[in-house]
Amino acid sequence: MNKDTENGVFIIAELSANHNNDLDLAVRTIEAAAKSGADAIKVQTYTADSLTLNVNNDIFGPRKDGLWKGRTLYELFTEGSLPYDWHPVLKEKAEELGMIFFSSPFDKSGVDFLETLDVQLYKIASPEITDIPLIEYVASKNKPVIISTGMASLADIELAVNTCRKMGNDDITLLKCTSEYPAVPEMANLKTIPNLKTTFNVKVGLSDHTMGATVPIVSVALGARVIEKHFIMDRGLGGVDSAFSMNPDEFKEMVSAVRDAEKCLGEIDYSLTERNKLRRRSLFLSKDVKAGDIVTEENLRSVRPGYGLHPKYLSDVLGKKLNNSYNAGTALTWVMLC
Repeated sequence: MNKDTENGVFIIAELSANHNNDLDLAVRTIEAAAKSGADAIKVQTYTADSLTLNVNNDIFGPRKDGLWKGRTLYELFTEGSLPYDWHPVLKEKAEELGMIFFSSPFDKSGVDFLETLDVQLYKIASPEITDIPLIEYVASKNKPVIISTGMASLADIELAVNTCRKMGNDDITLLKCTSEYPAVPEMANLKTIPNLKTTFNVKVGLSDHTMGATVPIVSVALGARVIEKHFIMDRGLGGVDSAFSMNPDEFKEMVSAVRDAEKCLGEIDYSLTERNKLRRRSLFLSKDVKAGDIVTEENLRSVRPGYGLHPKYLSDVLGKKLNNSYNAGTALTWVMLC
C-alpha cells in the first residue's frame, strides 16, 4: 500500500456480489477490470451466517422498501457471498494480470482463510467499523488496513484507528464513504477527506457509490490516494450490487480521468521556465540614444519580452547616463549605464 499510493492513486475494482454465483463470470470480470486500468480486485469473504441470522421477524425478515425490497438479509448475503474455493482461483487470475487481490473479511474464520492465501492487505467494510474484535484480529496480521467510514461517527472512526494502533499497526487508510446504494453527489461531502487525513494522520481515499466519475475525480483533488468502485461486466446482468456498479467502459473512463487529475495536481512549484521569463515585461530603449544621453521616460519603456532589466528598476535607472550609443529596441542592462 505504501509503495502503490506513493506512485499514484490506488484504484480498486470491487467485485462484491457481481459474480452472480458464476465462476466464469467472476474470472471474466477480473480480466475486464485489468483492461479497464484497475490496480486491484477486492472481494468479500463471508457466508450468510457470518453476517446475519436466518430468522423471519421484523428485524431479519424481508425488507419493506429500498433497493432490496421484499428480500431478507440472509437471502441477499447467500446470493452475494463468494465461495471460499473460488478465492485462490480469482487471486491467481488477478495476480497473473498484474493486479493485487484482497478482501473484506467479516469474521475471524474469514481472516484465517485469507491468511492461507497470503493476501497483501485487508479492508474493513463500513458496517464492520464497530466490530472492534474483528479489527483487532485484522490489525494483528501486520498488513495494511483500509477502513470505510460510511456508517461511522467521528468517535467510531477514532476507536477503529486507535484499535489498529494498539495492535501495533499504523498502516491505515480511511475511505470517505456514503453508504447509500446508489448515492447522489450531494451526499458525498468530500471536504471530509482532508479532514480525515489531518485528524487521524492516516492515508485517505474514497469508497464511492455514486454513478459516474465526478466524485472520484474531485476526491483526488482533495487528497484521496485510494479509490474503490464497484465493477460489473454489464448492469443488465442484475445482481444485488448491479445498480451502483460501473461497467468496463465507464470504469476505464474514470481511471483515465483520475490519472489526468493526478497529473493536474503535480507538486508545489513556483519556478519559472526560461521561456516564461522571456514572455514577461522588461525595460527596453524605445528611441535611438547616444553616449551621454540621460535615461528618461521618453526613451525607455516597460514592454515584452523579458530580455532587459526587471521593471521594478525603472525608478532606479531614470536619470542615469548611457555609456554608448544604442538603437531603439535594445534591452537595457546595468552595463549600459554610467
